Amino acid sequence: MIDIATLLFLLFATPVAFSLPIAFAWVYRPGAEWARKLPILSVFGLFVSLCIALYILFYFPNGTYTYPWLPDYNINFVFIFDYLSKYMGALTALIAFLIGVYGLEYMKHDYRLGWYWFFFNMFTASMLLVVYSDNLMLLLIGWEGLGLASWGLIGHWFRDDDELSYVGIIGRKVGPLNMFWSPSFGGWRAISTIRFGDMPMFFAIAAIYALTGNLNISEIDWAGLFHHIGAIGTVILIIALLMGPFTKSAQLPFSEWLMTAMTGPTTVSALLHSATMVAAGTYLFMRLSWYIEPWKLHHMHGVEMVYLFVLFLGLISALYGASVALGCRERKVLLAASTMSSLGLMFACAAASFWLGKIAIYVAFWYLIVHAFAKATLFLVAGHLIHATHDRFCCGDLELAKKMKVAFVATVFATLCLSGVPPFTAYWVKSAMDGIMHHLMHEVGSAPLYLLVTVSVIYSAFLAKFLSLNFIKGDKPKHLHLHGEVLMPIAYAVMVSMLAVLLYAILGHAEPIAGEFVEKGFERSSLAVGLAVLISYVIALVVPRLESPIGRFLGDRMYMPALNDYIIPKIGWAIAKIVDYGNRLIDTFCHQAIPELIATYSLGVRAIQSGYLKRYVKIALGFVMVALIVASLVRW
Repeated sequence: MIDIATLLFLLFATPVAFSLPIAFAWVYRPGAEWARKLPILSVFGLFVSLCIALYILFYFPNGTYTYPWLPDYNINFVFIFDYLSKYMGALTALIAFLIGVYGLEYMKHDYRLGWYWFFFNMFTASMLLVVYSDNLMLLLIGWEGLGLASWGLIGHWFRDDDELSYVGIIGRKVGPLNMFWSPSFGGWRAISTIRFGDMPMFFAIAAIYALTGNLNISEIDWAGLFHHIGAIGTVILIIALLMGPFTKSAQLPFSEWLMTAMTGPTTVSALLHSATMVAAGTYLFMRLSWYIEPWKLHHMHGVEMVYLFVLFLGLISALYGASVALGCRERKVLLAASTMSSLGLMFACAAASFWLGKIAIYVAFWYLIVHAFAKATLFLVAGHLIHATHDRFCCGDLELAKKMKVAFVATVFATLCLSGVPPFTAYWVKSAMDGIMHHLMHEVGSAPLYLLVTVSVIYSAFLAKFLSLNFIKGDKPKHLHLHGEVLMPIAYAVMVSMLAVLLYAILGHAEPIAGEFVEKGFERSSLAVGLAVLISYVIALVVPRLESPIGRFLGDRMYMPALNDYIIPKIGWAIAKIVDYGNRLIDTFCHQAIPELIATYSLGVRAIQSGYLKRYVKIALGFVMVALIVASLVRW
């Protein structure tokens, strides 16, 4: 019987360890035919992690496991096994494995396989560490691993020599702003944006340790902490802590890195947008809320202010992402914008837990699971389409649908399941979400409900648009090269089938919470929203193009790139100039003015210090005479 410590070590270490052979082989024999066969080892490492994650899900009892690290400081390796971590761990490992299988075929001719597989497996291991960590210090290790791996993968095609790896139309400008982004720029933008949010998060964790002497999320006396620091301190501490999740999950105004992250390989985009990286932000917020239990802290106004802020930030980010996706024509950028929208809904729903309790976290978490499988499916299909048509913009007709039947069927089912069309998977979860926002009308007004319904209708439209422009009413592809791929269709076929499994679990009440979903799904208000979503889906299927200035405005992401690429750099350069002038002033004062003054003073002193007694007597008499004159004037 393998003990828990060994099992956990294998869970995190196996993916990285099994990626090392190809990493080293590519360093010493890049491009060698035998080296191209080694990625199977990396996928095997992912398979081992999947087996362990499933074992944890079905056989581990709920609780924590502690491995001593710095016991004198109460800092240890603490892993937690509860509802959230068990399901999230299995979800992450399964999706990473299926995408790994897809990548064996998708990436087989790549010029940088060692780099790719090492960072891909490191990405997965880091996310698993974030999922199972109860200790914030240990979680930070995985958090930083995600950031580093994302930089390595998003900028994987660093040569910037392939038009298919860009985002935007190469050479296009809007005023002074470039509306195209290369892989190397996408990688830099991702890690720079994420680091902006990570820094306040680090300081918040340090403050939590200084104030409580504890870093274990499930053990911290959150209520006592918030009472000790007061309402203003609570707002500052929690917002600083959530800056990391906000930037990682691309909430406004930190959304742009997620769009330009589409410069990476499609396998990276699929993993990034489903079960890792962006999901880490929403997952951490759910985990914090699970143990903070804000529904018991209504007497603490600071906590309410934070959760109200997250509620509306999530809904506004969801509306922005959905609107942008409606105007996008690039396959992966459209899906990226839709991910931002979904993440906003997860944040908003989890934030509702302050008023409605743990049920809101359950709903947000189930939506995360449904979204993960659906979005991974759509990204893998998009990658196959780009691979076959050599075009990253939506194009395809019924003839393409006939030639790529598995991709077509997977897209139809995934879009129906994710859009909230009844009676497919997301409909039941979104019905519960509608119910949550309906209940909030008594607490914060009707705005959250109206925002959610609006987002749901737009969300359905852009998913139908993706289906229509790629398989039904899109332009005929200029190039079509199907190379008899086998692993790629199998991977997304298995991925999309998991949505059917989730639908069966909901309707079959496999989880106690599923009964709530089904009950809400049969309410009149939910059926009305479902009907509106269905109508939107059908209309967008028939009229998928938004050819208007509004469509171009949305497709240009409402010119939010200007904030990252023009406004902030201008402000940064202005600050840099001010600092530079300050440095020059200090340099002039310290290195020129003061030395010259001292030199002048020294020359004067030297002139006085001649060494002759007669001169010193004259100087002394001079001072005496001046003193007498001053005294006589004062007396007069």
